Amino acid sequence: MTTLAVAQRRLPRFGGFSPGMIGLELRRMLRNRRTVIFTFVMPAVFFLLFGTGGDYKTERIGDGNVTGYILISMAVYGAMLATTSGGAMVSIERAAGWSRQLRLTPLRPAAYVAVKLVLAMIIGAVSVAVALVVGAFAGAQLPATAWVFCGLLAWVCALVFAAFGLFMGYLLPSENVMQILGPALAILSFAGGLFVPLDTLGHTFATIAKFTPVYGVGEIARFPLTHDGNLWAAVLNVVVWTALFAAGAMWRFRRDTARV
Repeated sequence: MTTLAVAQRRLPRFGGFSPGMIGLELRRMLRNRRTVIFTFVMPAVFFLLFGTGGDYKTERIGDGNVTGYILISMAVYGAMLATTSGGAMVSIERAAGWSRQLRLTPLRPAAYVAVKLVLAMIIGAVSVAVALVVGAFAGAQLPATAWVFCGLLAWVCALVFAAFGLFMGYLLPSENVMQILGPALAILSFAGGLFVPLDTLGHTFATIAKFTPVYGVGEIARFPLTHDGNLWAAVLNVVVWTALFAAGAMWRFRRDTARV
């Protein structure tokens, strides 16, 4: 075997990132029934409980009704849960010693992080789709363009939580990672104005909310419906938090694999 052939085997294209690896990881994740219920079912149930009562179906907000507004918030929450849990699955691999074994392969840290992020985003897309389908049959009213763009933005901006889940997966023990992250996401959702409008929180809390990672995602996802809020500040929020969490995940990956 020539030196060139050995080098090609040890240095795969894109650092080891491939559709085959993504498919393998996706099948492994979907075998976890708890994860499927937690990410696909719970946000839709929350929407039905809190978004379809009272006069929400007739009260207007932006170009739709309040039920539609709550639907988008729950779609964002579902995408947050799905992408965070998808990224946090790495904690199980750490406990099994898988991340150490990866140090013996040509898989690059950036490629490994990219695989996990893509996997989390696939799960997030399904979660958003489920919420929107349920909302369509439960009285949510949005313009046609808002159905499309709100759903897409809720999904795309949830990338920040895919990176967050991956980062936390390297910091927290595998046996209780989602037991910690689940309540943490709920608290962040309240603090970031996802469950409660910012104008009801008071000036101080509204100012603090703008620095949370949830704020940017919620503002961007609801903008096609409400046409309200500081869009550029929200975009900056999402970009900065995504970069910070992704950098943290790669840093922790290098530390784990360096222990071999």
